[in-house]
Amino acid sequence: MDKQGYFPLYQKIWLKRTFQRVIDSLILLLLLMLLSYRVFSIKNFTFPWFLAFLCESWFTFTWIVILNAKWSPAITITHIDRLLQGVLELPPVDLLVTTADPILEPPIITVNTVLSLLALDYPANKLACYVSDDGCSPLTFYALAEASKFAKFWVPFCKKYNVQIRAPFRYFSDVATTKSEDALEFKQEWLRMKDMYDTLSQKIEEVTRLPTPFQLGGEFSVFSNTEQRNHPSIIKVILENRDGLSDGLPHLIYISREKRPQYPHNYKAGAMNVLTRVSGLMTNAPFMLNVDCDMVVNNPKIVLHAMCILIDSKNGKEVAFVQCFQQFYDGIKDDPFGNQWVTAFEYIIRGMAGLQGPFYGGTNTFHRRNAIYGLSPDENETGRKGKLVNKILTQQFGSSKDYVKSVAHALEGSTYPENDISPSHFIEAATQVANCEYENGTYWGKQMGWLYGSISEDVPTGLNMQSKGWRSECCTPNPIAFTGCAPGGLLSTMIQQKRWGSGLTVVFFGKHSPIMGILFGKIQLRAGLSYFWLTNWGLRGFFLVCYVALLAYCMITNTTVFPKMLYLK
Repeated sequence: MDKQGYFPLYQKIWLKRTFQRVIDSLILLLLLMLLSYRVFSIKNFTFPWFLAFLCESWFTFTWIVILNAKWSPAITITHIDRLLQGVLELPPVDLLVTTADPILEPPIITVNTVLSLLALDYPANKLACYVSDDGCSPLTFYALAEASKFAKFWVPFCKKYNVQIRAPFRYFSDVATTKSEDALEFKQEWLRMKDMYDTLSQKIEEVTRLPTPFQLGGEFSVFSNTEQRNHPSIIKVILENRDGLSDGLPHLIYISREKRPQYPHNYKAGAMNVLTRVSGLMTNAPFMLNVDCDMVVNNPKIVLHAMCILIDSKNGKEVAFVQCFQQFYDGIKDDPFGNQWVTAFEYIIRGMAGLQGPFYGGTNTFHRRNAIYGLSPDENETGRKGKLVNKILTQQFGSSKDYVKSVAHALEGSTYPENDISPSHFIEAATQVANCEYENGTYWGKQMGWLYGSISEDVPTGLNMQSKGWRSECCTPNPIAFTGCAPGGLLSTMIQQKRWGSGLTVVFFGKHSPIMGILFGKIQLRAGLSYFWLTNWGLRGFFLVCYVALLAYCMITNTTVFPKMLYLK
């Protein structure tokens, strides 16, 4: 409680890690001593010497960046009890799920993610779940349609018995869960839910294995004569909370954006921008959660935790997005490939949280819609007073009058009344904004939305928002908010690391580089420097390979490039 009697909805606490600072400073000192040795031994200049100096200089620079990011770690504590007592009405939230390949991402995985989202501890009339299927697969649509029938029983069961893990395959695989309750009624309902889920899984699996799963007629006729990279926009409202019941089921909408060979698809960023426009038309919630199809909810109260940060009347005005840490429920024992990112989350990202905020990690993230729409914090405040309405009409959000109208509502801070929301009324307009040509001549992917130009769209998108003056925050409730699937082995890990490394290298040298954010944006110097740790990922790998190769060369040829104390006698 502050001097004016205000109870904050969240608190940020800076950690003092004195011992860690001493160790990190000692490592920096050793690196500087190594560089000093290079300078004083310049008379022995050779190409191997120069290569060693170049690599060691980059390692030193990288360590300075890491030290800067780790220096002021912070944790965020949320108070959902104060939120529920002090907020008269919770804001709506749109839930955005992305999937791209029914083979690499089986529909049953997407189904579990969607079911866990539909069962969140949040008023159902405040939620709408949108699933983007970039594979245009009738299997995915079929699985979601069948899952919606199961959801009518699963969601009430979870809320009645306060189930913690609300992804069915995770819940039923936890043996301890079945032993935690002795009530006969619970056991009977548990067995019924288990049978219903097994039936659902079996139906989806059988359809998936068949060479010709089902006849493309009726509601599936839109999938006839479609190809993964050549098809029209397909939008289906699977569930609709027509009566606006807080204890009912959220809206569930299936989206497959139009794809044509002659138009760039812009990977996940393009899909996210379509989700943003379609959700803006249909429900227009001021906040959005985006998750990958394999990231299931592990803490059903996570939306309440995030809202504590986003709507805090004193501290949250400039928070563009809230990043939840990633954690995996599977993977190889002892995590030899570092897929859990324990060190990165615990030290680097917590350190960035003590600055202007963590980077956007691509999933498990709550966004402020106005920040995605390209507003700065100052414009966001004036927009609430109606001063940006004329500007909205001139900015290029696209040619859809219905969508521009929804944008005007969003930037003014107004939302649709729950009882007036009917997604099925916007099918035609939503199909228009999901078409390939809609973004031509607009600011989508350039100045607003998810930015194009890199397969690692999350980092430049988050950096773009912070360059406009926004902050971000971490949200790490107990238990952790989301859990997902880790890469299955060395090959999968290498493919993922290669994709991240190449994408981040493009960001490092592109127009959305942290350097540009520091020089021409409002991003803080230390916050901008912390992004170097992330975006020079590919360069770190390059210099590390060069250095290891140089070590091998020196050992084979007995070349003296390193200090004599490093050689074995």
